[in-house]
Amino acid sequence: MSLIELILIAIGLSMDAFAVAVCSGLSMEKAGLKKAVIVGLYFGVFQALMPLIGYALGYRFTYLIESFDHWIAFALLTLIGAKMIRESLSGQDCEKPAEASLRPSKMLPLALATSIDALAVGVLFAFQSVDIAPAAALIGIITMLLSMAGVKIGNIFGLKFKARAEMAGGIILILIGLKILLEHLEIINF
Repeated sequence: MSLIELILIAIGLSMDAFAVAVCSGLSMEKAGLKKAVIVGLYFGVFQALMPLIGYALGYRFTYLIESFDHWIAFALLTLIGAKMIRESLSGQDCEKPAEASLRPSKMLPLALATSIDALAVGVLFAFQSVDIAPAAALIGIITMLLSMAGVKIGNIFGLKFKARAEMAGGIILILIGLKILLEHLEIINF
């Protein structure tokens, strides 16, 4: 898997966290750098850890499914992407509490919920023999930076970018899944 593909997957995966960060920023009276870093760290760390866990799980079973792993990669990325597109079209707005809570009791479930997709991608990485440590670090860093930006964007602009980000992330993941499938079927060769 190329660096560009990894970056695109990282961006696609981070769009759920970005959307939640936009909602967090929307509900903050003032979103300074400290708050943006806290949100970014929660989401970035979880997005980096989940592919590692998925990789460990997938690696144990790679030998059983080598002959059809490209179909699994295509199905996983398409399902994750379709879910993100569906969520972007649902029109759900952010909750508007008086002030967004950055306490672990609030942030840990959000970070876990937005990173479940990264677990599945970690399984995919095991099937694709991706070097997991740099890939997970890249996913975590990109998620952290985009989440930090999401807090600021949400605080300044509100919900304007939330649905578009989720839609773009879903499309990116579906296209990468399609590329993996077409390469393994030798229809395209990049």
